[in-house]
Amino acid sequence: MSARLHDGPADPEFDGARPSAVLAVLADGPDGAEVLLTRRAMHLSTHRGEVSFPGGRLDPGETYEQAALREAHEEVGLRPSLVHVVGRLQPIATLVSKSWIVPVVATVAEPLPLDGHPSEVDRVLWVPLRDLSTPGTFREEWWPTVQGDRPIFFFELDDETVWGATARMLHQLLRVAHGVEGPEPPAI
Repeated sequence: MSARLHDGPADPEFDGARPSAVLAVLADGPDGAEVLLTRRAMHLSTHRGEVSFPGGRLDPGETYEQAALREAHEEVGLRPSLVHVVGRLQPIATLVSKSWIVPVVATVAEPLPLDGHPSEVDRVLWVPLRDLSTPGTFREEWWPTVQGDRPIFFFELDDETVWGATARMLHQLLRVAHGVEGPEPPAI
């Protein structure tokens, strides 16, 4: 999989972009590879209750990898010393929030028991990639935006819906994991 990760520049491609990083952590679970996701706390001012990867804005002088590891430690207590960074996915632009998000792909030996920090996370989930690839789990809708109609991805899990930028990153992660070539959808 590491040979198929993004190796291009991660510099933002539009003015006013706010650099951010997320950590897409994979672990060997009982049913194959699992990915770490969180549900954001309901009292947050933005994206409350949404399923996401641990992550956030870069601090001054930080690399994307450093920011992703720091945010995962702050949000779910994942110790950076347990994480092996593998590479990056293609950056995701969210034009509405002006975010430039670099997904950092990493591994840990097994799905670790992690606790969400209550100020940021309501729930920690280890989701098998197999579940994300099950027929009927993924769907795509076309939404009108100022840039024209754009595809919006959804993953319908048993008790959560993953959508938006996180679903786009999961879609990309699955494409890389399964060796699917081709362009990614445009920014939303």
